[in-house]
Amino acid sequence: MSDDVLPFAADTIHYGYHPTTTGLAAVAVSRRGVAAVLLGADRNELSRKLAEALPGADVVENGTAIGPVLSAVACYLDAPTGEPGFDLDMRGNAGELAVWTALRAIPSGETRTYGALARAIGTGLTAQEVGAACAANRLAVVVPCHRVLKADGSISGYRWGVHRKRRLLALEKAA
Repeated sequence: MSDDVLPFAADTIHYGYHPTTTGLAAVAVSRRGVAAVLLGADRNELSRKLAEALPGADVVENGTAIGPVLSAVACYLDAPTGEPGFDLDMRGNAGELAVWTALRAIPSGETRTYGALARAIGTGLTAQEVGAACAANRLAVVVPCHRVLKADGSISGYRWGVHRKRRLLALEKAA
């Protein structure tokens, strides 16, 4: 994978928090769209992780400024089906962007393996590189890396916690 990543440097990014069925969501919005959706339980930890996820950006807590988008993201997190009704600011290298685009094409309630996703992308990515792109994903649920499983169909690690991955998969299967 190449390193041609569009940086967040000099961007002002506003963020806020919203409770969801899968935990507290920290949502960060740039001028281009939703730049990060992180899940956790603690505002301080999520704030620190946002700063790490958006290097060089001026990250400012201002849930009021992003209120409508914050609410739309929270609704999507609680019912992750169809296309989200908000713009995304997905920044990564070419391989990451290819993986994230392929993840967004997986229908709600369905899963793929890392290897199958790598083959479907067709750019020579390995299953391990797909896994690394999933781990680098800043847009929890919106870019549904929770829909990717190990080759044997079992659940592997998940940046937001395996318990959340199980919950999301069950929620989507039930819908």
